[in-house]
Amino acid sequence: MDDFKLKVILSVLAGIAFSFIFILLAFALPAEKQTTKIIKKPTGKLEQISHAVRNQ
Repeated sequence: MDDFKLKVILSVLAGIAFSFIFILLAFALPAEKQTTKIIKKPTGKLEQISHAVRNQ
Protein backbone atom coordinates (compact mmCIF):
# COMPACT_ATOMS: atom_id res chain seq x y z
CA MET A 1 0.00 0.00 0.00
CA ASP A 2 1.20 3.47 -0.77
CA ASP A 3 2.67 5.35 2.21
CA PHE A 4 0.40 8.37 1.62
CA LYS A 5 -2.76 6.24 1.53
CA LEU A 6 -1.73 4.53 4.77
CA LYS A 7 -1.22 7.89 6.48
CA VAL A 8 -4.60 9.13 5.28
CA ILE A 9 -6.39 6.00 6.45
CA LEU A 10 -4.68 6.07 9.86
CA SER A 11 -5.40 9.77 10.36
CA VAL A 12 -9.07 9.27 9.48
CA LEU A 13 -9.34 6.32 11.89
CA ALA A 14 -7.61 8.31 14.64
CA GLY A 15 -10.02 11.22 14.08
CA ILE A 16 -13.01 8.91 14.31
CA ALA A 17 -11.65 7.29 17.49
CA PHE A 18 -11.04 10.63 19.22
CA SER A 19 -14.43 11.94 18.15
CA PHE A 20 -16.10 8.81 19.51
CA ILE A 21 -14.28 9.20 22.84
CA PHE A 22 -15.34 12.84 23.23
CA ILE A 23 -18.93 12.06 22.26
CA LEU A 24 -19.04 9.32 24.92
CA LEU A 25 -17.58 11.70 27.51
CA ALA A 26 -20.19 14.33 26.65
CA PHE A 27 -22.97 11.85 27.45
CA ALA A 28 -21.27 10.27 30.45
CA LEU A 29 -20.29 13.45 32.30
CA PRO A 30 -23.06 15.84 33.33
CA ALA A 31 -22.63 19.52 32.53
CA GLU A 32 -23.51 20.68 36.04
CA LYS A 33 -24.93 19.11 39.12
CA GLN A 34 -28.23 20.42 40.39
CA THR A 35 -28.23 19.45 44.03
CA THR A 36 -29.94 21.36 46.78
CA LYS A 37 -27.95 22.10 49.89
CA ILE A 38 -29.63 21.25 53.16
CA ILE A 39 -28.45 23.66 55.81
CA LYS A 40 -28.92 22.41 59.33
CA LYS A 41 -30.17 24.97 61.84
CA PRO A 42 -27.46 25.67 64.42
CA THR A 43 -28.45 24.36 67.82
CA GLY A 44 -25.66 25.32 70.20
CA LYS A 45 -24.20 28.72 70.96
CA LEU A 46 -20.88 27.87 69.29
CA GLU A 47 -22.70 26.64 66.16
CA GLN A 48 -24.72 29.87 66.02
CA ILE A 49 -21.55 31.97 66.22
CA SER A 50 -19.85 29.88 63.56
CA HIS A 51 -22.91 30.12 61.30
CA ALA A 52 -23.11 33.90 61.78
CA VAL A 53 -19.41 34.39 60.98
CA ARG A 54 -19.55 32.12 57.93
CA ASN A 55 -22.63 33.82 56.43
CA GLN A 56 -21.75 37.47 56.81
